[in-house]
Amino acid sequence: MSNLTTPEKPRGFIDRIGSAASAEERIVRAVGAVYEKWGFERLETSAIEFTGALGKFLPDTDRPNEGVFSFQDDEKWLSLRYDLTAPLARFAAEERQNLPKPFRRWAAGPVWRNEKPGPGRLREFWQCDADTVGSASPAADAEIIALACEAVEAAGVSRGNYALKVSSRKLLEGLLELVGVPADAQAQRLTILRALDKLDRLGPQGVRALLGEGRKDESGDFTKGAKLSAGQIEPILKFATSTAEQPTPDAILRLWNEVSPDFEVIPDSIADTAVKELAQIFDLLQAMGYLDGRVQLDTSIVRGLEYYTGPVFEAQLIGGGGANLGSVGGGGRYDTLVARFTGESVPATGFSIGVTRLATALVQMGIDQASEQTAPVIVLAMDAARMGDYFAIAADLRAAGIRAEVYLGGSGMKAQLKYADKRDAPIAVIQGGDELAKGTVTLKDLKLGAKLAKDLGEDREAYAKSREQAQREVPRAEVVAAVQQMLAR
Repeated sequence: MSNLTTPEKPRGFIDRIGSAASAEERIVRAVGAVYEKWGFERLETSAIEFTGALGKFLPDTDRPNEGVFSFQDDEKWLSLRYDLTAPLARFAAEERQNLPKPFRRWAAGPVWRNEKPGPGRLREFWQCDADTVGSASPAADAEIIALACEAVEAAGVSRGNYALKVSSRKLLEGLLELVGVPADAQAQRLTILRALDKLDRLGPQGVRALLGEGRKDESGDFTKGAKLSAGQIEPILKFATSTAEQPTPDAILRLWNEVSPDFEVIPDSIADTAVKELAQIFDLLQAMGYLDGRVQLDTSIVRGLEYYTGPVFEAQLIGGGGANLGSVGGGGRYDTLVARFTGESVPATGFSIGVTRLATALVQMGIDQASEQTAPVIVLAMDAARMGDYFAIAADLRAAGIRAEVYLGGSGMKAQLKYADKRDAPIAVIQGGDELAKGTVTLKDLKLGAKLAKDLGEDREAYAKSREQAQREVPRAEVVAAVQQMLAR
């Protein structure tokens, strides 16, 4: 049969089953409850947008589907959304006459990136966002940062296991201007931003190469660099790798002066504006109690998307010994995104949790949120003519809130018990001819039975005696109460 199709999925996409399939839903539910509590209204936009509406904020090439998955419909290019922010900008512009100002929304759902897949880099993943559209106040940024802390904690990350790192695109833009990268050199500036955004992955040497001529990765692929001179690269790298103990205005200015002693902050310049905005944000966060180690100043934070215009922030997980385990969310201010549709300035700021990445990280850190659902109780089908009786038992269990299913295969009892083991079932419910005649059912505690078998090893006589502990016979009318007792045990 040469026409068989190979059962395989595209690179960068994964299948999820059982608890893994519901992990993202649990995070969205927990994070969404926080967003709702803070007054954000849920909004769901379409997974497909006109390519022009999304904007070319991913790699800028002549191919409409570079960075995004696109196709033509009625001679118009459509694309799968690459994030939840660009569709929000379209919605805010389309509904601007009807929305409250500012408009506070949250959203959750899958997004798609047509990028080269790799370890930790999927091409389909879930995000959960909160945004405020229509406020230029640094208070909006401070609130979003505080909200991000609450959301990460609600998802299952304890304080001390994460940090919300904050910087400003305006600080970097001011430095680029001073080292001779003009504001109209947009392509070069974007290359610089994307290089710095890889600092945690590639380290200073890798980023230095991307700021210069370029870098060849382990696969042999070459990425063109920003073609800066050594005199331009070093102040930029020093800026991105500097730290401040406390995020205060003096500390921010001191950082600037240490990095670029020949470059003073000119009053009313873009760098001066950035320092003042960050100072207001940190003052508000101090008043709200978030400068307790959760929120930190970190000038290496630039964010990779082009549309950010001011403060930017990133949620990073912290492992044992203070090791940085990577970003699980980020955001910032984007004051020009809605203006692409309206021609008018509409300030906005927001934060996005990478739900899929966070779910994986929680497992790796050993702090995964346990599923609320246990594996199902399995009702064995001992007689095909009595399926109605077995469905009735399962229905009684479900009515009591117990997850249950009836075996629907055609195998015998031994195979059915193997099936229950594969389903990780806690209990098997058995009603054969003998039990039917007596009006009873046998409940087999599969978890306890497995434990006894392991503990007693080769002592088959002792195991045979212990089987009474792992199963019991109860009247049919008492099956629900008996199963509840066994599950509680």
